[in-house]
Amino acid sequence: MKTEKYKKLIHQRIIQTIEDWSNQDAVAEQDIHRFFHNLKGTSGTIGLAEVEKFSEAKELLFSEKSDKALQHSNWSEHVLPLADMFPPAEQRVGGSEFDACSLNQAHSFDENFRTQKRVLVIDDDVEFVTYVKEILEKHDYPVSIALTAERGLKIFYEWKPSLILLDFILPDQSGMYVLQHIVEKAKLEHIPIIMVSGNFSIENQVNAYRSGAMDFLAKPLEVELLTALIENRFAMKKDWDRSIIVDELTGAYNRKHFNRMMRQQMDDFKRSEHKFSLVILDLDYFKHVNDNHGHLKGDEVLQAFVSTAQDVVQSKGILCRYGGEEFALILPHMDSVQAAGLIEQLRHTFNAIKFPVKDAAFQVTFSSGIAQITGKTGQAEKLVDEADQALYCAKRAGRNQTVMYSAEMLERKNEMVLNLIVVDDDPLIRDILINRFFNWKPTNHAKVNALGFADGKSFLTSDWYNESAKYIILLDGSMPDLDGLEVLRRLRERYPEQQLLIIMLTARNNTEDIVHALQIGADDYVVKPFHMQELVLRIERLASRILND
Repeated sequence: MKTEKYKKLIHQRIIQTIEDWSNQDAVAEQDIHRFFHNLKGTSGTIGLAEVEKFSEAKELLFSEKSDKALQHSNWSEHVLPLADMFPPAEQRVGGSEFDACSLNQAHSFDENFRTQKRVLVIDDDVEFVTYVKEILEKHDYPVSIALTAERGLKIFYEWKPSLILLDFILPDQSGMYVLQHIVEKAKLEHIPIIMVSGNFSIENQVNAYRSGAMDFLAKPLEVELLTALIENRFAMKKDWDRSIIVDELTGAYNRKHFNRMMRQQMDDFKRSEHKFSLVILDLDYFKHVNDNHGHLKGDEVLQAFVSTAQDVVQSKGILCRYGGEEFALILPHMDSVQAAGLIEQLRHTFNAIKFPVKDAAFQVTFSSGIAQITGKTGQAEKLVDEADQALYCAKRAGRNQTVMYSAEMLERKNEMVLNLIVVDDDPLIRDILINRFFNWKPTNHAKVNALGFADGKSFLTSDWYNESAKYIILLDGSMPDLDGLEVLRRLRERYPEQQLLIIMLTARNNTEDIVHALQIGADDYVVKPFHMQELVLRIERLASRILND
């Protein structure tokens, strides 16, 4: 009998260790070594040969002198199998505690507590909690039990349950006392609280609901009602939790979840050097979709992109809406070459989609930049910046393509060219502006090409446009043959707005003309005569805007 007693004690120690380690951010490797070392000796002494052999093998995998800290996913695969080497653990009732660690729970510990269906039962009726525990565990709900308010509060904060069954009357404090101490945190974490009591008075129900309980059940409980209610509340909780991390419009994960997943991937890389890649994707000329076809059609495009990406990527990656028409895709265990292959598959599928509008249809493309984690990357922010730089290069190169980050990109970014075009029938103004900006460098170090045209017609009919270039156009409002406002209108009709920023130069002091120019699509205006320093500041501002688009 003593041997059986010691076997139970060892089992309890293993379960307790699993629980304690699961509530820690990380476990020291030397602690894991020591755990298996001690377990090997003790289990051999009392005749647990299987545990002894298992522990001896595992002891060799962990260093006694290592200061390395291991996350849950790295130690749990070695420790959790121990729970299967014992018969189902007997419950222990003693003093004010009910030992709630069972075989089912040993397999339920996970870093992501939000996905668990853990039930905490706080009730001093041992027969009742034993019965409820048995029923719920048959439905695969891990259950922890507390017979007192004090123990219930402790387990609530340490075990992180997903749902609570709370009795109205407890031996040390009332159930209302417990409810008042946990309700704010429970609301924050979307944890349903179900009060239970033999006293089903209206007063008790009103107090419970007003204090934050979600439900109130009368004892004795109907088993079918209890399980149906718990199933319902977990379904509701799943929807709540999903709403926190999922973008409502598209169904992709949101920026908050992206930040969390990036931290996890960075931690995993620092611990195990598991490679992963980050892709930033941006729908090309998406503003045109909204402007030409309306925001509802724009929403349809975003939803189609996410649906297509999820079908192509499936479980290989984590797709997040990064902002507007920009998305981020985290690809664990993929290098940049593998990531590029997957993105090209997505490009081929998405580009083929036709979005109907009236009697026609349009298609949408996307640009993307890929960065792979390396030892030099260091921080998540740096990896995001590298993927952004690669995306920028893809857009500069004409869009509808994928670019992988390289160290030379920063140099190329500093070598980008900005075309500054002056369209003015006054030759003196043209010469002054072209000479002033001929050797000018914006604050982002882009090179500037400055050229001029004497009228709008010669400008529009010239071979001035390159779809991979950026332009700032200084456009005189009053010119012979073709008015500057008409030139502005044609530019906005024919060319992508993201590539052209237009400043109207006008001697007109008529407010209506200025308003008209802004309505047509001018980005700024300057009234002649102007101060050169003022014009330089305005162009500097626009240059920063267009070169970072």
